[in-house]
Amino acid sequence: MDFAFSDEQQMLRDSTRRFIAERCGFEQRQRIRASDAGWSRDVWSQLAELGLLAIAIPEAHGGLDVGAVGTMLVANAVGEGLLLEPFWASAVLATRVLVELGDEAQRARWLPALAAGDIVAVLAHDEDGDGATATPRRTTAARSGDGWQLDGAKALVYHAPAADLLLVSANAEGATAVFVVPADATGLTLRAYRSVDDQCAADVALDGVIVPADARLAGDAAGLQRALDFALAALCAEAFGAMDRVLAATIEYSRQRVQFGQPIGRLQALQHRMTEMLMHLEQARSLSYLAATGCTDPDADARAATLSAAKALMGQSARYIGQQAVQLHGGMGMTDELAVSHWFKRLLAFELRAGTTDAHLARYRQQLRAD
Repeated sequence: MDFAFSDEQQMLRDSTRRFIAERCGFEQRQRIRASDAGWSRDVWSQLAELGLLAIAIPEAHGGLDVGAVGTMLVANAVGEGLLLEPFWASAVLATRVLVELGDEAQRARWLPALAAGDIVAVLAHDEDGDGATATPRRTTAARSGDGWQLDGAKALVYHAPAADLLLVSANAEGATAVFVVPADATGLTLRAYRSVDDQCAADVALDGVIVPADARLAGDAAGLQRALDFALAALCAEAFGAMDRVLAATIEYSRQRVQFGQPIGRLQALQHRMTEMLMHLEQARSLSYLAATGCTDPDADARAATLSAAKALMGQSARYIGQQAVQLHGGMGMTDELAVSHWFKRLLAFELRAGTTDAHLARYRQQLRAD
């Protein structure tokens, strides 16, 4: 299979990397991280100006529609730069949900605003780490007059404190549905906190939240699963970007750190460990490509097996590379002043997002039994 990227795809990747390096370098990230919001509206607006918030939006609604591979390349750069803005949560996942589930009127209402960076939307779906599949377990939607009443709770919703809209999945009369809920809706409460990788997040409670009838997106569970799988491939690509950079930083450190009169990178035992890290990285690269090429497979079962296998195995690679990077840096590897600790935390969080490693292994076993 030819994995060469087109000139347009390479330009997209390079321009994203250049923007993040110039506007969102490590020192700038540290300042944003220390702010009350934990992310930058100014950076968000600049991402919109570059068109990066429109990559998953169809051209008919003002988007670029760069496809899964183009999204993968942008996500690589986001992971490399440890971006704190809600790129994956809003520009990929929530946007893809609206593309897959929204009718023409709903798309026309929300997608241009998302592309322009005027609003931030997030999917509130995960319930205690089971976000690999489209079925909400406990959140319910019942008819209330001409609208719907939502009750339930969602766990670890990344960037919910920054969101203008929450796309809430619920069981509506026996079917999976997604509802567009304003962040200031009565009965909607957030318990905000920072995630282990320093991104803003919240647990979401819905206590009698009333939304109008047209707040329900037109699509069904199959459309939601397509959106989750597309976004999962982008999350794998983001994790690969972090793995790539933390390995590069470790190799560079091994060349500079001198003990007993020579760089530690000349020690054979450490060379072997870095070689193992490289092998895990190359496996992760292949799995990221596999996820990107398989995330739009019309065969839902094949898509599920591909994405879950990629997520689970990349989670193992992320853990190994992150842990080895910290150990090879010694005590410095855990300090806030060194970027390696932040890549490590991003990789640690990767295992828990969009379905835990255990959840994806269970999903993969289920597909094997079905076959």
